[in-house]
Amino acid sequence: MLCENKFNEIYGRDPEGMAFCPYRVCPMGAHSDHNLGKITGLAINKGIHIAYSPKHNGVVEMQSIQFPKRAQWHIASVPTLKQNDWADYLRGATLSLSRKYKLTTGLCGVIEGTLPIGGLSSSAAVIISFLSALCKVNGIVLAKQEIIDLAYDAELNYVGVSVGKLDQSCEVLSKKNHLLYLDTKDGQYELIPQSPNMKPYKIAIFFSGLEHSNVGSKYNVRVDELKAGVYALQAFAGMDYGKFKEAMARDVDRAIYEQYKDRLPVNWAKRCEHWYTEFERVEKGAEAWRRGDIETYGKLSFESGWSSIHNWEAGAPEQIRLYEIMTQTDGIYGGRFSGAGFKGCCIALIDPSFQESVSERVTEQYLKSYPEMKGKYDVFICESADGVEL
Repeated sequence: MLCENKFNEIYGRDPEGMAFCPYRVCPMGAHSDHNLGKITGLAINKGIHIAYSPKHNGVVEMQSIQFPKRAQWHIASVPTLKQNDWADYLRGATLSLSRKYKLTTGLCGVIEGTLPIGGLSSSAAVIISFLSALCKVNGIVLAKQEIIDLAYDAELNYVGVSVGKLDQSCEVLSKKNHLLYLDTKDGQYELIPQSPNMKPYKIAIFFSGLEHSNVGSKYNVRVDELKAGVYALQAFAGMDYGKFKEAMARDVDRAIYEQYKDRLPVNWAKRCEHWYTEFERVEKGAEAWRRGDIETYGKLSFESGWSSIHNWEAGAPEQIRLYEIMTQTDGIYGGRFSGAGFKGCCIALIDPSFQESVSERVTEQYLKSYPEMKGKYDVFICESADGVEL
C-alpha cells in the first residue's frame, strides 16, 4: 500500500497497525436517510486505508496521500470549530469519541483512498477507518451501532453536512454477497443473501473525473427544501408540529402528501415526490433481491437515478450524461449516480460477461461528450464486501 510506504518514508519505520473501511454503493434509497427513509446498499472491496502507530504524548498527526497538508492536534484539545480542510472529518471523529471515552493515546498515520474521491461515501469511510485506529491505540472496543453513531455525529455536527446514517451503516453492517436492507428510523436491518437463482453481478464504478464535497454543494439546500415541504404538509393536515429541524417525511403519511402536494411550492413538492417514491422503490427492491430478480432490482435503481435527476434535481451534467449512457448499454442491470450527486461517480450493477463491452461503450460515449475528461475519467470493477472489521 502507498500509505505504508509513505509512513516508512516519513517516520523511518514500519507502521504498527493498518485500519481499513470499505466504500459503499447505494443502488436505492438515495437522498432519503436524512428523513428516516429506508435504504439498500452494499460495501465494496475498495476503501480507505490508514497506516498508523500510537503516539503516547496524545498528539494526532495525520497525512493524506490525496492532500498535501499535514494535520495535527492533541486528543485533549481538538479545535471546537472546523478548520475547513480535509482533516475536519478526523477532528470531528476525535471529538465525538472523546466525549464518550477517555482518550490517553494519539497516533501518527498516513491515509489513502483506493478510488478517486466523490460519491462512494469516502467521508464516512475516512471517519470510520480513523475511529478504528484511534480506538485500537486506546484499547477501546466499539459496538457496531456505536461506531455508526459516532461517525454520524462527527459529520453532521462537526463538519456540518445534513447526512443520515446510510453511509456509515453500509460500511459497518454490510456482508459480502448480501444486500443490506436498513430502516434508518429505528436502525433495524436485514442482510438479504444473494439467491442461488440470481444471475451473477459485479459493481462498476464510472468516475466522472469530478471530485466533490457535500459541504458548500446544494446538498444541504435540498434537505431543507424537503423538510420545508414536510413542515407545510403537517400544517395543511392539522398535525402537531414542533421545530423545523425535527420535521421528518417519515412522520407524514404518503396519503397526506398526495392530498396536499398541489399546494406546495414546486421545488418542495419535487423533493417530497422523490422521498415518497424512493421509499416505495426500496421496499420493492428488497423484495426483488430476495427473489433473486436482479433485473427488476436494476430497473428500480435506474428509476431511482431518474428521480434523483428530475425530482431531487441533483447531478452534475457529467454525471447525468453517464447515467444516460448506462441506461442505453447492454449488460447493465441498473444503476444511478452515487453520493450527494453534484459531482463524483455513477455506479452500476453489471453482468460480468459484459464487463469489457460495458467499460468500452460507456468510456467511448462519455469521452465523446466530455473529451476534456480524458485522463481524469476512469472505470473500476468491484465486488461486494464485508463491512469494516472493528
